[in-house]
Amino acid sequence: MQPAPSDRARPTASDQGGGAWQWDETDDRSAAPADVLSGGAEQDGGPRPTRRRLLAGAGVLAAGAAVWAFARPGDGPAPAPPRPLPTRLAGPEPLWTYRSREPMTPERLIGRPGVPVFLSREGLQVLDPATGKPLRMLTFAADKGWPDDVEQPGVRVVVGTDRVFTSSNGHVDSHHLTDPAAEWSLPLPEESGNGAITLFGCDGDLVYGEVLPRPYTGGDRLFAVNVPDRRVLWSRAALGGERPFTPLVSAGGRLPVFDSSTDGTHLALMDGATGTRLWAVPAEVGLTWAVADAAHVYAAEGPAGLRALRLADGTPHWSVAPGPADEWRLLPPVSDGARVYLYRDNGLVTAHDVATGARLWEHRLPFRLDRRSRPLLAGPALYVPGPAAAGVRALDAATGEERWTFRDSGPGVDVWSLSNDSSRLYAGHDDVLHALPLS
Repeated sequence: MQPAPSDRARPTASDQGGGAWQWDETDDRSAAPADVLSGGAEQDGGPRPTRRRLLAGAGVLAAGAAVWAFARPGDGPAPAPPRPLPTRLAGPEPLWTYRSREPMTPERLIGRPGVPVFLSREGLQVLDPATGKPLRMLTFAADKGWPDDVEQPGVRVVVGTDRVFTSSNGHVDSHHLTDPAAEWSLPLPEESGNGAITLFGCDGDLVYGEVLPRPYTGGDRLFAVNVPDRRVLWSRAALGGERPFTPLVSAGGRLPVFDSSTDGTHLALMDGATGTRLWAVPAEVGLTWAVADAAHVYAAEGPAGLRALRLADGTPHWSVAPGPADEWRLLPPVSDGARVYLYRDNGLVTAHDVATGARLWEHRLPFRLDRRSRPLLAGPALYVPGPAAAGVRALDAATGEERWTFRDSGPGVDVWSLSNDSSRLYAGHDDVLHALPLS
């Protein structure tokens, strides 16, 4: 039975937000409210609330106490203090240091941006090159929660100088790193269908990708998007299982591709402007990388060897073979046009003359490398990233001599990742990113 309006329990005016409550007074003070029974613990048999009234009162008490508790200034858990920034242990003094709440996942980015960015599960945080202050956070919808170590190739994220490219529902999406007004989404041609899109990389003004039909029927299509013109430059049927290598390293608009068709596996060179295959040579089934410069396509030969194929026609020019006792694995090289730099997972770096393959110098790093280690050439220096505790070593590109090794006090388990602009090297691992002066 509900009490009359004048009989309902309410907090007292003086205790709003507190724990006290009282009955509204009635005209007949000797009469008990309808929900109160006579005969309580008092000897005079005065009125006492029923169990229902007691429960209602307890609820009001609890609610009032909760309001009081949350309303008290300064009460409750204090916000976590910002974590201290790691300090420099060796090498140049950072121009600035940024620390994120989440660890970075740079392996999900294909390519290197021209501005400092920090990629984590929260999204892609763009930073001010001069100060390291956050400028813009980019987040992208993906089928499996972007970025994720088990994410499918169709939701890869490709980065260019000032843009990030993703795919969605038959479109290639362009996200500007600093200007939201410059973003766009481009539908692919109808013949590509509404399939799963894989983006391979960005080469200057062109972004390359592949469409796999749903359900899969084997009719893969390769395409290239011209970014300044916002149009599909070309689209064609894939020959067998051909696809560009990633990270994509091209030369003069020509990019190496791997073909695993039924008539054997091949290393081929494709004209990026037209999609035309220029040449193809037999390749190992397990070939995982090939990079190009103005003179050659460099490809692995076995786990530790290298062959340099002429860019013009794919014919062999020179090669580097391991010794009989060598057990290291060769990693993808980098080239500056005059020298090509080879890296082994045991930490040995060698420079070779592009024209002849002759060894020019060697340098033994104090740490091991793996496929996540992506060296960077910038100006006269070669930067080699090691594990988190080992740091980043800067070598003189002409002589192989050590310029410096940067290490910080931050704990970590990841390999350092590197990018740069015209005056700064951006070096990060785990949850931290430093801006260092270029050598």
